[in-house]
This record gives sequence, structure tokens and C-alpha cells, in this order.
Amino acid sequence: MVTYGYVRVSTVEQNEDRQLDAMALLHVPVENLYVDKVSGKDFNRPSYLALSQVLQQGDLLYIQSIDRLGRNYEDIQTQWRILTKERGVDIAVIDMPLLDTRRRIPVGSEPSAEPDRDLMGTFLADLVLQILSFVAQNERETTRKRQMQGIIAAKSRGVRFGKSPIKPPDDFPEIIKLWERGKLSLEDVLLKTGLKRTTFFRHLREIRTKSKG
Repeated sequence: MVTYGYVRVSTVEQNEDRQLDAMALLHVPVENLYVDKVSGKDFNRPSYLALSQVLQQGDLLYIQSIDRLGRNYEDIQTQWRILTKERGVDIAVIDMPLLDTRRRIPVGSEPSAEPDRDLMGTFLADLVLQILSFVAQNERETTRKRQMQGIIAAKSRGVRFGKSPIKPPDDFPEIIKLWERGKLSLEDVLLKTGLKRTTFFRHLREIRTKSKG
């Protein structure tokens, strides 16, 4: 078994010392530490990709907390399954002891080259990860619902969202007359008014409708 440690901070300005200190207390060899200073939005990270290439069956991977592995629990579950189920790697989350799938030799048994995995430890780790994923997904859905409720309430009070429409200049009627007489091209009109083509013609229709009324 080889012990590895994965450390991640979101930006180069953030300090990874706390995570490195925790790895040192666990006697993780310095040469087996992999550090990323990037966002955890996905797993396309240089050090993590390099780490995933060297991890082998029976190895142990330490991480400080589950959010150091990533912030998207669906992606975390996928990586967790690949490492623990398909590759036979054990993961131990330092801040959450229940998230620990390492192999242990059952009490009363003789040591062997390939000890059995502690089924209860594996079960608890998988269960905790499922619960964390549910909580994270529920929080995202709750946040979206609150945002939508807030938007609906704001619209009911007359609040308008998006960019404010560009109003035509005060001399817009005079500009229209020059355009209609052929003294200004449409491109000149749009340049002078700052309006888009569709907006210009909409205001033009409004003015003509008012004049007819």
C-alpha cells in the first residue's frame, strides 16, 4: 500500500498550509502529495489528473474534506466510485472519519497480502456520501426555488429585469424627417440615435401611430 495526499485550494492566493499540516501529521510522504490551485468545478485539474494515473489497487488517498475533492457532488460520486470500486483505492476524508473506506484486517484473522475490505466501513462511507449528495442537491433546488419566488415577487411589484431599453434622443422626430427626405441614411440614423434597427423601426411605428391619432 502506498499513501497519497490530495490538496486543493481554489485560487493561488489561498493558503494550503492547513491541509499540508494535516497530511504531515498522517505521515504522508512529501513526494506523494499532489496540490492543485484551481477551482473544484470539475476534475480537469493538472495534479489530480497526474494523481489518478499513479493510484493503484490497495493505495490510500487522504483528503482534508470532501469539498477539497470537488464541489459538484455528482462528479464526486463518480470519481469516488471509479477510485474505490473500479480501481480498488481507499479514500479517507480527514475532517469526516465516516468517509473512510480503507482496508482493515478483521479481528482474529491472520495478516495476509490482500486483507478483506472492511464492509461496514465501506458501507458507511458510501452511505454518508449519498447523504451529502442529497443535501447538496436539495440545497441547490431550494436556492433555485427561492430565486424564482423572488423574481416572481419582484415582477409583481413592477421590477423589470434585464437591460434597460435605449430611449431615442429628444431630436428623434427631426432625425426621422431627415431620414424620410433622404438626407440621412439608415446607418447614419442608427449611429446618431444609438438604436438598433429593430428598435428604431419600433419607435418609428409608435410615432406614426401617435401622429395618426
